[in-house]
Amino acid sequence: MPKRKGQEFPTPEENPRFHDTYQFLRRYRDATYSLKVVVHQMENQFKVQYGSSIDEFLNSIYAAGADLAGSDIAERAKSIERSNRMLKLLESSVDLLRNNHKYGEQYYWILYYAFLSPQQLKNTEEILEKLEQHIPNISYRTYYRKRHQAIEALSSILWGYTARETIDTLNKFFPE
Repeated sequence: MPKRKGQEFPTPEENPRFHDTYQFLRRYRDATYSLKVVVHQMENQFKVQYGSSIDEFLNSIYAAGADLAGSDIAERAKSIERSNRMLKLLESSVDLLRNNHKYGEQYYWILYYAFLSPQQLKNTEEILEKLEQHIPNISYRTYYRKRHQAIEALSSILWGYTARETIDTLNKFFPE
């Protein structure tokens, strides 16, 4: 997709790191819901099958010296744990952005209302209404520009800088 006139930043198609973070954020709400549902179902299944919570069951198994490796229970637990770690990584990265970036508070609220809040807002107008209490007089253009910047800043935390960006920065500070 070609850049529009006056657009100084790459589109998601031009910058795969932005695209990955954008896709990750777009799926966050559904992923957290799904993870909560799976954990809830698994907890209920354990109560019915074993008469105890998952934690009590696993503690008793480990205390008895049993190895669950390769079992259905172990595979489901591993899958849930992996999903949970990815969501925790995103949450801790958003916290780092919020607390340490010079525009962190603004970026946090933009990301929160656009992607992270439990209930998805209907449209950009609703997002702008919610943002008004955090960023007075924010326009559509400013919202989309800052949303892009917030995603870029979050991308740098999640995925790091590309080698080319790092080398260019290092060369500026430490020329040969």
